[in-house]
Amino acid sequence: MRALVFDGQGGMSLQSRAEPALGDDSVLVAPSRVGICGTDLHLLTGDYSLGRFPRIAGHEFAGRVVAVGSAVSRFAPGDRVCVDPNISCGQCAMCCAGAPDLCSHLVPVGVTIDGAFAERVAVPEKIVHRLPAHLDMASGALIEPLACVVHALERAPDLRGGSVLIYGAGSIGLMATALARHHGAARVEVVEPSATRRDAALDLGADGVFAPGARRIARDIGFVIEASGHPLAVADALEQLAPRGVLIQMGVCSPEATIALHPFDLFDRELTIIGSQSLSGAYERAIGITAALPDLAKKIVSHVYNLEEAPEAFAMARSETARKVQSCRDAAGI
Repeated sequence: MRALVFDGQGGMSLQSRAEPALGDDSVLVAPSRVGICGTDLHLLTGDYSLGRFPRIAGHEFAGRVVAVGSAVSRFAPGDRVCVDPNISCGQCAMCCAGAPDLCSHLVPVGVTIDGAFAERVAVPEKIVHRLPAHLDMASGALIEPLACVVHALERAPDLRGGSVLIYGAGSIGLMATALARHHGAARVEVVEPSATRRDAALDLGADGVFAPGARRIARDIGFVIEASGHPLAVADALEQLAPRGVLIQMGVCSPEATIALHPFDLFDRELTIIGSQSLSGAYERAIGITAALPDLAKKIVSHVYNLEEAPEAFAMARSETARKVQSCRDAAGI
């Protein structure tokens, strides 16, 4: 089979690889659509602590079942499926506490084992979900990042009637914009340096958009969703919060990054800071939410490439003009 292989030093190449072995409890999937995530951009250069190389990346995907192992009971060849890429042990303290994203033995598909930038990928049945009839493959490949946003909002108090400020209008920030509106936020604003992406945020339901530094600090925001991963944005977010405001930190900052924090503000304004990493157990709930967001893929997916066009696809994913870039199985975009 053909597969896109990362060397962890900035190189990628389309190679011929053996088809994945099919275990008794495994499902062999032919990916139809695969999203390029910020994690993939870090993996490409080796700037991700969990990465093991050479590696076939790709963890946001949907496709069709090609074959199933002898112990698989829920799927058959031809089924349309999408996949939660996090394989948790189900037995460690964090799994037992309902936080499988923090599993001590987590195995992320496309990071520590080979993923979906290939003609075939084998995954355990327990992480495979049936793709509803109302969703196309592009939508199916969006469920994983959507689930990350669902999990982030579930970590916070009820947004209904509140004011929400979102930092970053990449695909995660744009989905956060749509979901904040879906959850009943009274006002949603977005801070984003790219004019193109600010327009995208308006398209997804934002009431107002600002370049960094353009929104006056009024300390009038009930909820901030930080989805940019820039330390300056985190610091600015804390300044924007009203008393008893909540910061939801889901942007991935460099492990070495720091910000100036005034503990008195936490005390005096009774602020809450919540971290949100990955999708925890929100994948199934994200599938359900897609019915309320029928045009999400049309608004989020801006560019589609095939495997042969991987260098162009990854260059576009780094650009300010892209919302979400996906890889497809062939040039027809199937």
